[in-house]
Amino acid sequence: MAKEKTVYTCNECGGTSPKWLGKCPACNAWNTLIESVASVDAPTKNRFASLAKTAEVIVLSDIEASDVDRTPTGHEELDRVLGGGMVEGGVVLIGGDPGIGKSTLLLQALDSLQRQGKSTLYVTGEESGAQVALRSRRLGLDKSQVKVLAEIQLEKILATLAAHSPDVAVIDSIQTVYSEQLTSAPGSVAQVRECAAHLTRAAKASGTAIVLVGHVTKDGTLAGPRVLEHMVDTVLYFEGDTHSQFRLVRAIKNRFGAVNEIGVFAMTEKGLKGVSNPSAIFLSQHAEPVPGSCVMVTLEGTRPMLVEIQALVDSGGPSPRRLSVGLDKDRLAMLLAVLHRHAGVACMDQDVFVNAVGGVRISEPAADLAVLLSITSSLRGKALPKGFLAFGEVGLAGEVRPAPRGQERLKEAAKLGFSMAVVPKANAPKKPIEGMTIHAVERVEEAMEVVRSLT
Repeated sequence: MAKEKTVYTCNECGGTSPKWLGKCPACNAWNTLIESVASVDAPTKNRFASLAKTAEVIVLSDIEASDVDRTPTGHEELDRVLGGGMVEGGVVLIGGDPGIGKSTLLLQALDSLQRQGKSTLYVTGEESGAQVALRSRRLGLDKSQVKVLAEIQLEKILATLAAHSPDVAVIDSIQTVYSEQLTSAPGSVAQVRECAAHLTRAAKASGTAIVLVGHVTKDGTLAGPRVLEHMVDTVLYFEGDTHSQFRLVRAIKNRFGAVNEIGVFAMTEKGLKGVSNPSAIFLSQHAEPVPGSCVMVTLEGTRPMLVEIQALVDSGGPSPRRLSVGLDKDRLAMLLAVLHRHAGVACMDQDVFVNAVGGVRISEPAADLAVLLSITSSLRGKALPKGFLAFGEVGLAGEVRPAPRGQERLKEAAKLGFSMAVVPKANAPKKPIEGMTIHAVERVEEAMEVVRSLT
């Protein structure tokens, strides 16, 4: 819809002025400016256009649903997180700490897609083309045919996308892009929201799959407005210690696949390589069992994964410390209270440190039982038996609650040679698992009695 504005037009020369003046600024005639209303088109008339084409109201059951086509990226772990590969017109937002490997992984993925015959475009706003070329040579991608554009102006990026029509494009990063329609600086809330909306609209209209790289705050969350995560189809987080060679990519949101799915990578001289058996990097490397260590089976998306939980209990002062890495800090305090009340194991005057090995973050409560057993093992100074594992949620009343998909967890552990397990009674398999002895418990004190009998 056209906008209206007030202007002042000269009777003598036809010149205009945005405000009334006694003398025309064009011909210098006096008292010739007359007020009038001019209709002008807004320069941003398509700024808020819908992401989808206007359509008639249709009954849901009459709409024909079809599976989306996916293009594998050539990296199995990345495809797992994406739900099978890149989706035409899909928008992916990936965030992580500086230097963790976001640009490296995406450049490798673009090169793999280009070798499959897909047209690709890498838009860099933080590096020059020469720096991107230097990194590609370092990764062994000397003859890569990926197209590179060093640009941060949104309008030029959109024009390039329209001219080249790539199958997959990467914008590195969304915080560096700015639009001339706004006066705020790149990285501001308005610029990030506006640029992401335009790029999302372009992806839906053209069918180009776009990957947006996002900065993170010191708290580890994506910088910018939260609406950015709602706007895109998939949100991925890069996790892991930059001082370790292992990296985890976790799907927080995915309209085309499972959420909380993870991909595990190892940083090498030639870039990021997928880890086919991630349980190996999260398990103990000790030749013999040591006190304070207990293995659990966590469920990340569709993948059961074995993780070692380590605990260290030491004499504390008048204000003992409670510290957990990779686990919920508040839950640790609750578990210690349950351990004291229902199992008679007191840690009031002890420092308690709990760690999930390998930099993995465990958010599910199925880790409760393993945490309690590792703390008890460290406090008593007695190691749990070799080939032992445990999982299960612990309630405030001391009950051990079942974990979802317990059968799959036990089968994965049996494949890796584990022979003993303490699990919730509801997770006990109906048919025995070959080579594994399973102790089903209903309460925390029962689990403690089983462990004492084994050690």
